[in-house]
Amino acid sequence: MTEPHILMCPPDYYGIEYEINPWMNRQRQSDHALAVRQWSALRTLLEASGAHISTLEPVKGLPDLVFTANAALIHQRRAILAHFRHPQRQGEEPFDEAWLTAQGFEVERVPSDVYFEGAGDALFCGDTLFAGYRIRSDARGHQQIGERLACRVIPLELVDPYYYHLDTCFCPLAPGRAIYYPPAFDDYGLRALRESVEELIPVCDDEARRFACNAVVVGRTVVTNAGCPELHAQLRAGGFEPRETPLDEFVKAGGSAKCLTLRLDGEEAASWRDCDRCH
Repeated sequence: MTEPHILMCPPDYYGIEYEINPWMNRQRQSDHALAVRQWSALRTLLEASGAHISTLEPVKGLPDLVFTANAALIHQRRAILAHFRHPQRQGEEPFDEAWLTAQGFEVERVPSDVYFEGAGDALFCGDTLFAGYRIRSDARGHQQIGERLACRVIPLELVDPYYYHLDTCFCPLAPGRAIYYPPAFDDYGLRALRESVEELIPVCDDEARRFACNAVVVGRTVVTNAGCPELHAQLRAGGFEPRETPLDEFVKAGGSAKCLTLRLDGEEAASWRDCDRCH
């Protein structure tokens, strides 16, 4: 198995410059020096867990470029580029496209009338693409992406504005195993998850607000924000190795560990290396 490859963007220009989700409040600014230390500690922890980190050059005026998970959905050497719903983030798109193109990815766009926010709302668990919609991404866009990749898509409506991306309330661990926060989904979504994922680990309210589901999975290591002891106990019982690192400065903008990373080799849980029909 090749070394996991993750894209991150240093938080040189990160800050709360606008409000596009309920976590953001311009009156509650991020401590820049602390944000830099927290980002660097996450990078160090991921590298210690066996990941190779590449970096995207930060751009002044694009504070959320730091949240690289939203840049695209990566499938092998294809990158389905994000088209952001909010104008404040649309300026990120050409920088993401240029970096991915320079790295040799086959960059594809969704139709201009479709909103799609990358791996924030599109996560593989096994060979199934679970797709969050309504708050940021459009369901019809996910179905089109599923057709392009020849993979099954299960749409999941997100109903709580605090959990506006799928990766804030759902985290695949391995084929058939995932973390989730039940109140973030409607009844259909809950049924679809329970029918499609063999083992679901629920997260309690307090730890969901600590972004417990917004975790980075590197093999058996699961990296989360600090303050998720119940989830960590469940993960250890399931054979995983949970690690925590404080990311409160990024929670202020509605992001945490997963949001700050994009798997360039595809999510480990997707099992693409063994999925002939996804070639």
